[in-house]
Order: sequence, then C-alpha cells, then structure tokens
Amino acid sequence: MNVTGATETINAQNSETLEEKAEQEQARREAQERARQEAIAAAPFVSVSIQSSGIHPSTSRMITVDVVTLSPTFEPVETFHAVLNSNSDPGPFHLHGVTPAEFASAKKFGQILKSLDRLIDGRTLLIHNVTRGWGFIVSEAKRAMNDAARANRSNARGNRRGGRGRRRQRVGHIPRPLVLVDTLASARRQGIVLDDVRIRGVAHTLGLNASPAQASVERAQTPHQELCREETLLVGEIYAALAAAGPIAEIDPAALRPDKFGLQRTAIRVQAQEATPNLVNPGVYEPGKSLIEGMEVVVAPEIEMDPDIIIQACVDSNLAYSEKLTRQTSVVVCNQTRDIDGKAMHAQRKGIPLLSDVAFMAAVERIKEGQKLPAESS
Repeated sequence: MNVTGATETINAQNSETLEEKAEQEQARREAQERARQEAIAAAPFVSVSIQSSGIHPSTSRMITVDVVTLSPTFEPVETFHAVLNSNSDPGPFHLHGVTPAEFASAKKFGQILKSLDRLIDGRTLLIHNVTRGWGFIVSEAKRAMNDAARANRSNARGNRRGGRGRRRQRVGHIPRPLVLVDTLASARRQGIVLDDVRIRGVAHTLGLNASPAQASVERAQTPHQELCREETLLVGEIYAALAAAGPIAEIDPAALRPDKFGLQRTAIRVQAQEATPNLVNPGVYEPGKSLIEGMEVVVAPEIEMDPDIIIQACVDSNLAYSEKLTRQTSVVVCNQTRDIDGKAMHAQRKGIPLLSDVAFMAAVERIKEGQKLPAESS
C-alpha cells in the first residue's frame, strides 16, 4: 500500500471512531434526559425555604437554604440543606440559629448551585413569598456566576502570560423551575385572613399541625436544620391544602425581573413603580366620589385579585402606582378592613381611604380627567 492509500485508511478509521464517539455521547445524553424526566415524574414538586441576613437581596445575603422534592402525593423524596458563607455579617444568632463553627465550615453559594439546579430545574417550585425567596435565589446565583466569570477571565489572562492555568469554573445557572407557586399569595387569593403571614402562622390558620411561630426556649434549643426542614415541609402541606380549596398563585419565572432592591416582581409592577408621573396628583381620594387621573395608588397584599390586574388598571387609567405608602398616597386597594396591619393600618392612621379590589376596578371605569404637570421652564 502506498503512502496515500495508508493515509486515506487512517483518516477513514479516525472518522469512524469520531462518529462512534459522537453516537455514544448522544446515547449517553439521551439516557441522562430519560433518567431526569423519570426523576421529575416521581417528584414533580420541590419545596424551598431560606434564611437570610436581611429582607432585600441587593443588600443582604442568604444564610441557609433547605430543599425537599415531593412526590405527586406530596411525600418527601430527596432532601438538601446547606449553610452558606458569604463573608459578610449574618446577623444575630437568634434570627437563624447558625453557630460560628457552622459558618466557618459553610460553603459558598457557587459550590451548591449545581445541586440546586438539579433539584429545581423542570419542577414546580413551591415557595412562601416568591418576591423575596426567589429574589434571594436569583441574586445569589447571579453573584456566583459573575464571580466564576471573573475568575475564569483572570485565569485566561494568566495563561496568556505563560502562567499555570487553573481548571475553568462552572458553577451552574439560575435554576429553571417549570413554574413558581407562591403559597402566601395563594392564601390571599382565596380571601383567607392571616394574623401571621409567616410559614408557621399560615399553616396554623389552615389548621395544619405546626409548632408556634413565636420565639420560645424550646425553639431556641432546636437545631436550625430541624426548624428549616419543618418549614420546608410545611410549605408543601400549605400548597396541598390550598390547591384542594381554590385558586393558586402560579407565576412564570420568565415574567419576573428584579426591582431596585433585588426583589423579584412582575415586569408590569416594576415598570409601573419606576414610571415618572406626568399628571398632577389631586390628593386624597374622597369615598363616594370619582377617582381622578394622577392619583397615587398603593396595593396592599390583602386582596383576592392578582395585584397585576390592579396595577395594569392603574397604568391604563393614568393613575400613579407606588409600592410605598406616603402622605402623597391617594388610596390603598385592600379588601381587609378589620384587624388590619401593614399598609392598610398606616393608611388609616394617615387618613387615606381603602377600596376593595372589586370597588377599585369599578371606580377606574368612571375616572375623571386629570391635569398635566407644567412643563419645566428652560
């Protein structure tokens, strides 16, 4: 055989080997995907609870995360718990129960993100207060991904300078749940009056077996992992009870975006909050009279409609929407008028009237024209 023939034979053999490897890789990926889909079918729900050093993801950090996948009948299938070290002040011990020794051996979020991806991706994620809980998960995932990207860029620069390169960091991605379910919002959609909006408080209101939410000596002596796991399982129980009773607050993760505090809200809510008013605020709404364009509206959590319906009506009717209640607020949309707290309580103290969601939607149908703000002088 001449040299040309030998080369052609070798090339043909190499080509066959590459094709075989590609087929094997394809078969491996297909087998992994089948196994993944079987795992999701066996446990289509995943319940998550977190602890954090504050209420805003932009300025606080996640301290613990607890995860339980659940079967179609809400039986626990797989569990996961982690204490996280963010190299920042975690806050006082009594708020989270994590000892300094546990923090010293804790992992960074980037070290557990792949585990969270595997548990959350493709499943229905149950979480109590999506705005905050999902906000922390997304914020921590973005931080971990950005840190890895910076390390990889630094490593690449070192390689170009002749240094010894390190393995490229791959920390995972922002989890991709099939859908988000907010158990707190779901309770409100069903008109349930909540004296305590925390997980244990809502569970107690629904008649579920849950330890008291209030601080106690017994609770202070219970390991934080046990308390976290109890709350994670309670979220699943709350969902099961609410799903059997009425409408559920389901949210497409793609419809959410962070506000300036890192809280995950719907795009319409963030856009309405960030919009610059172009009409004069005529002041406080007078019950029995008409709404006027330019009035400032605050939506309290205690309503049965999806808040986005109210906020969209504000935008469409040239009303100004605000997350925060101030003395410029004209009216607060709230269905609860007795045993009130939060925004509704502050509204009553400031003499700002409350309108139910149904009454508000009727009022925007007969809104009066407002006055444009004067143009700024040049």
